Formats: sequence, structure tokens, C-alpha cells
Amino acid sequence: MSLAWTIARKDLRQRLRDRSAIVLGFVAPLVIAGLMSFAFQGTEHFHFNLLVVDQDHGPVGAALMRGLSAAPIRDVLTVRSSTTDAAAAAVHARHAGAALVIPPNFSREAENGDSVSLRVLTSVDQELDGQVAQSIASSFAAQINADRLSVETALHSGAPAATTGTLVAKAEQLRLPEQVATESIGKHPLTAISYYAPGMAIFFVLFAVGFGSRSFFTERREGTLDRMTAAPISPIAILAGKALSVFVFATLSLATMAVVSSAVFGASWGPTPEAALICIAMALSVVSLTALVITLAHTERQAESMASIFVFGLALLGGNFVFVSAAPPVMRRLALLTPNGWALRGFTDLATSSGAGAAIEPIVAILGITLVLGAVAASLARRTVVQ
Repeated sequence: MSLAWTIARKDLRQRLRDRSAIVLGFVAPLVIAGLMSFAFQGTEHFHFNLLVVDQDHGPVGAALMRGLSAAPIRDVLTVRSSTTDAAAAAVHARHAGAALVIPPNFSREAENGDSVSLRVLTSVDQELDGQVAQSIASSFAAQINADRLSVETALHSGAPAATTGTLVAKAEQLRLPEQVATESIGKHPLTAISYYAPGMAIFFVLFAVGFGSRSFFTERREGTLDRMTAAPISPIAILAGKALSVFVFATLSLATMAVVSSAVFGASWGPTPEAALICIAMALSVVSLTALVITLAHTERQAESMASIFVFGLALLGGNFVFVSAAPPVMRRLALLTPNGWALRGFTDLATSSGAGAAIEPIVAILGITLVLGAVAASLARRTVVQ
């Protein structure tokens, strides 16, 4: 074991002298995570301007305006009155997210049982705003239909026709009995920086696979490995030393990113003990990937190409660049075949919930993948070192 430590210390000294390793391992993750945080700043809270064109000026249109001014809706949109032409121009210029037009005689036609409709002006550049406006219009139409149905039911049940006005007034006070209530499972909302700080840290720490494998083949080319194998050093000890240097470098990189991003950008990695265990598990997976590249490649060029494929392939599948929850179902399932995908899932669960058990499944999954990759690399270790 002392021989492995000696080899690891030597590799770490060489790596720390390499400016590119310092940049990729410590500087670049912080810069990219900060930039992505600023780019997505404000996306956690949705709010837009809705223009309302009231051409009706009747009681039903007034009821819609009162509903749009209710407290829950004010958290999502700001309502402003406008004219049809001005509203269309504002939506086109992206000064407003959408516009809702209440047509003339809307109240009278609704009370008479005639077919009525609301117009929604949207823009292809603000699709989400338009969907929210359409949802509001659909919900209001459903409420009107329910009110009309209740009045018609009362009249057909024997209520005097002279009480229609009273029935309409009572129906306006009714609300649909079934409501949809949205509740978050996690205790805290997930911010962009809390996702991209671990995502970028993991992405750049995967480049350690290339550093470790390139160092191995460089030493083989320069004859350093031949001198070590001529000495009483086993091939496993040589690979263990290489693996140990990769593990230490990856752990330090992840730890530095966690501390600095939390202190500077306010990122949440979750409770420290659980987050540290995920970092350690992820560093071990980087070790197994490095060993696998070394055992599969035959030349330094092959090792670099293979490492690049692993790094970008895992990053794309694991969700380091985009939220996995927003990806198609196939991509979400493929992310669970990658150690970085499980690590991001663990950090996300820890950041949104204080439950310590949230880290157990990701850690077990990462270690399982690490053991499989490490077993393959270990079976080829002797042939790789002595060839």
C-alpha cells in the first residue's frame, strides 16, 4: 500500500503543476456554474403581464376581472386594461405575455344561454404565457357553463321563471366543487445554481479520466512503467497508485466546488455528511472509469479519444447540461445508468428535502456501477501494465 501512496503522490504533484488540470478541476466549474446560474436567474418564479380588453362592460365581464385580481392569481400575473389594437401590438412586441379579449354583449349572451367565447391573443415567442392565459379562459368558461347548468336545472325543477335573476345571482357565488391543489414534495424549491453547481462540478471532474489515462500512457512511452515493473512492484499496485491520485484529485475538486458555490452563489448541496458521501462515491466512479479507459486503450491517442467519449456521453445522458426532469422519459431512464445521473439525483433530492435517506439510493447505485466497471478493469490490469 505504501508503494501505491508513493505513486499517487507523484501523480498528484505532476497534476498540480499542470495549469490545465487546475483550470478544469477548480476554476472552470465555478465560472460555468455561475454563468448558468445568472442565465437561469428568475426562472424559478413564473410571472407575466396579461392585458385584458373589456368590450363587454357587463356583470359577467366584471366577474372575470374580479377573478383575475384575486390574491392567488396576482402571484402569477399582473392584469392591465387595454384596447384590442394596443394589446395585439404589446403581445407582438413581447411587452405583454398574452391578452384576453372579452367581446361585446358577452354578459347578455351568457345570461341568455347563447354560445359565447373569449379571445386569447398569444405569441409563439411566449408559449408558456399563452398557455396560462388559455387555461384561465377555459377555467372561466367552465365556471360559466356550471352556473348556467345550475340555473337551468333549477328552472326545470319547478323554480318560477320570475326568479331567474335571483338564481343567476346565486349561481355567480358558486364555485366548482372539485379543485386541483398543487403541493411540492420537497421542503425547499430547487434553484438553478443548486442544480448546475453540482452538475458542472461533476462534468469537469470527469475530465480527470483523461488526465489519469494520459499520465499512464505517457509513463509507458517514456519507460517509467518498465522501470517500475522491473522493481518489486505489482501491476495492481501501479494501477492502485494511479487510481488513488485520481480519487484524491476528484474529491478535492468536488469539495472545493461545493464549498465555494455555497458560500459565493448560495447553492444548496444538501446536508454536509450526505453530500460528502455522494462526492466520495462519485470520485470512486471516476477512478473506475479511468481504470477502464487504461485497460481498454492501447495508445495514448486511443485513451484520449475514449475518455472524451465517456465524458461527454455521460454528461449528456446524466443531465449535467439540462434538467433531467424536463427530458423525455427515455432520457430519464438512461440517466439512471450513469453514475453522474445518480449523483445529480441525489444532490437534487438533498437540496429540496432535509431527509437523510434521500442519499442512500443514489450512493448505492453509484457504488454498484463503480464495482462493475472496476471489476472489468481489474480483470485486465495485469495484461495492461506488462504489455
